[in-house]
Amino acid sequence: MQDSHPATQRAAGLERTLILGSTSRYRRELLSRLQLPFDTISPEVDETPVAGETPLALSLRLARAKAEAVAALHPQAIVIGSDQVPELDGQPLSKPGNHERATEQLRLMRGRHMNFHTAVSVVCRASGFAQTDVVTVQVRFRDLGDAEIERYLRAEQPYDCAGSAKSEGLGIALLDAIISDDPTALIGLPLIRTCQLLRAAGAVLP
Repeated sequence: MQDSHPATQRAAGLERTLILGSTSRYRRELLSRLQLPFDTISPEVDETPVAGETPLALSLRLARAKAEAVAALHPQAIVIGSDQVPELDGQPLSKPGNHERATEQLRLMRGRHMNFHTAVSVVCRASGFAQTDVVTVQVRFRDLGDAEIERYLRAEQPYDCAGSAKSEGLGIALLDAIISDDPTALIGLPLIRTCQLLRAAGAVLP
């Protein structure tokens, strides 16, 4: 989806469109907190992991690929790409997509520590700016019973969330601890690091 009215940011004396290379409602809501006008465009990127690729490396590669894909079509714009990959026992977890897979994921995670790697990339082809970074959040899940898992999934239905839980909603009740320098990273976009990268790219923040 793309907004009908282009958003602009003054950067280095030029009017630049700010684009979020994602149609994720979670990232859109997070970026809206910065009170900057922006457009949203879905990047056409193959998210299949490369053989031997770590979850952290996968998040970095996909965030950069998403930003570059949109920037190639809008070279004058400042483009934000992001990707989140949960890691359990060294393996990536995908979005569950349905109740059965979400149940399986939460059973695997109960009583465990796991990492959520959330990468962000900011690219502007016209100025030659391109930087990518990742924020890792460590999460400790409670030792959840099957009945608790079932009640939670029926109540919140987080089937489009990597890791099968919404920490910004009822999913917080499933956790014992969140360890991070940027709690917004767990929701899907690390806003502290995003602000740093946008300023480096020349965007004017409030």
